[in-house]
Amino acid sequence: MREGYEGTGPGAITPDGCAVELYARLPVGDEPDIIAAAVPAGAHILELGCGVGRMTHPLLERGFTVTAVDESPQMLERVRGARTTCGPVEGLDLGETFDVVMLASFLVHAGDVEVRRGLLRACARHVGEGGCVLIQREGVDYHTNLPRERVDPSGFTVRMVSAEPVGDGVNSVRAEYEFPDAVWTQTFLARPLTKEQFEAALGEAGLGVDKYLTEDGTWVRAVPVEQIGDLVPGRR
Repeated sequence: MREGYEGTGPGAITPDGCAVELYARLPVGDEPDIIAAAVPAGAHILELGCGVGRMTHPLLERGFTVTAVDESPQMLERVRGARTTCGPVEGLDLGETFDVVMLASFLVHAGDVEVRRGLLRACARHVGEGGCVLIQREGVDYHTNLPRERVDPSGFTVRMVSAEPVGDGVNSVRAEYEFPDAVWTQTFLARPLTKEQFEAALGEAGLGVDKYLTEDGTWVRAVPVEQIGDLVPGRR
């Protein structure tokens, strides 16, 4: 288990506190539709931090080709229909490029700055000419609108319990997932990023914002900076 991370509940727990069985139960939201609307049909997607394939499988159903990467072999065992690679994302170098690189699950908010830099460099390293990087960000009140609770229509409750400062701009975040037959918790480190800080982090990796894809700014399409000059002004 990584320092500052913890997970409880039935089944295998990954080094960042994620419970494999929990993520196998969580339903997919509108993310696949957001992704499909932002990239060319049939694109080859490199999904970084794929977990159990919660988004992988809907993307495959929509006709995309997916190469799925995760550091947890237990997570990857649940992925079907995609080429898989097991290992830390921040050090990934597959020696090939893709139409789309996807970094979801708020991974860009890694508490360790060097891990975040490694993640974004992996994105930049694997995006092909004319391709793009899709990144999922936290909402503006993710660390402040607490505690908060949501009851999913499928019958479970997710609670974001707390976000306590631990120094250097990092918070220790605690989440709880309550199902009728089981409860899981996860504690992890996350670094809030303003829009300006997020864009600066992209710039360090040679990436720039093409477009904010959602009204709340949580999904972003980025491209290598050399492509920025080719973009239509005002697309943000």
